[in-house]
Amino acid sequence: MGTRVLGVDPGLTRCGIGVVDVAPNRRATLVFYGVIRTSPDLGIDRRLLLIAEGLEEAILTHRPTAMAVERVFAQQNLSTVMGTAQASGLALYSAAKHGIPIGMHTPSEVKAAVTGYGNAEKKQVQTMVARVLGMPELPQPADAADALALAICHAWGGSVPVGKAPHGSRSTSTMPAGALTPAQQAWQRAEQASRRPGR
Repeated sequence: MGTRVLGVDPGLTRCGIGVVDVAPNRRATLVFYGVIRTSPDLGIDRRLLLIAEGLEEAILTHRPTAMAVERVFAQQNLSTVMGTAQASGLALYSAAKHGIPIGMHTPSEVKAAVTGYGNAEKKQVQTMVARVLGMPELPQPADAADALALAICHAWGGSVPVGKAPHGSRSTSTMPAGALTPAQQAWQRAEQASRRPGR
């Protein structure tokens, strides 16, 4: 039996959400993705309510069996961090309310699990997410793509099998050391092709 994961990229203005089904053989299938938006013109209480309602709707509509939330770091200005942390808290509350197991993953952990490179750029993450899910176009906006990447990372075990885990994070993968996910194999082939003479 597979896993249905709801990925949440927390944010106060744009809260990305993405739902994927992942089979035991690690094949991932797109279910839904989008963004919960709130206007800065609204009071903080109203904005948080809208995010909570959007998360609730996603849970009731798609019935995830797990939730993945990006771990918040204080690497930006205080107001941005506060909004992100508040949205993250709503995601954790929603998961607890519905009895959904959660996992929190750092951005570098997600990038490494999906692309094989912990410092991958957003375009690289979007490209690999589209490839893994068989999407004809890159998922937009970036917040939604990040949510899908979170869901994929979590379903694959939150692993960082290429090289060592990013600083401050742990790999929870049960895969043999050195094993590559299908996405990482595809990315590796693309990287090798880009280095061929004449390209």
